[in-house]
Amino acid sequence: MTVAVILLTAAFVFVVALLAGTAAGKLARMDGATYPTALTRAATTFATVITLATVIATALSDLLG
Repeated sequence: MTVAVILLTAAFVFVVALLAGTAAGKLARMDGATYPTALTRAATTFATVITLATVIATALSDLLG
């Protein structure tokens, strides 16, 4: 059961990171950025969401464990 919860949570975080990155890239393009700049912003947002999820998981693990 625990493995299933972890896998579902990881999949959810990955989907949220993809959506945030896509939105950041689209907003950058709407703002007039070039494709490489928009891709860079999307990748940065994706990496930030993944990093934030990792930091939160580590902090919760320390608190609960």
